[in-house]
Amino acid sequence: QVQLVESGGGLVQAGGSLRLSCAASGDSFNINYMGWYRQAPGKQRELVAEITSGGNTNYADSVKGRFTISRESAKRMVYLQMNSLKPEDTAVYYCKVRSSFVPYWGQGTQVTVSS
Repeated sequence: QVQLVESGGGLVQAGGSLRLSCAASGDSFNINYMGWYRQAPGKQRELVAEITSGGNTNYADSVKGRFTISRESAKRMVYLQMNSLKPEDTAVYYCKVRSSFVPYWGQGTQVTVSS
């Protein structure tokens, strides 16, 4: 089992920045995928950004150029730096990892962007 704990969410004005963190523990030594997803009220959960163990990254078109995903493998951490935030970025943000090909999700952290 892998446990994930997200932090860093909150309320910010449009144009502001937040940095989300996700810490993995437990049976997390075989993580080969880490990503951030979000779910806004009434909408499906969607991919925001992802990074593989090889360092390859992928971003949703809506966040390209504004968000940056990074990881510290030794610390089993993944981060999401969010700049130039917009009200439409408001959602619950979830960390997802795959360890030994099994997916795990965090409990989510709320990000609210006011206009």
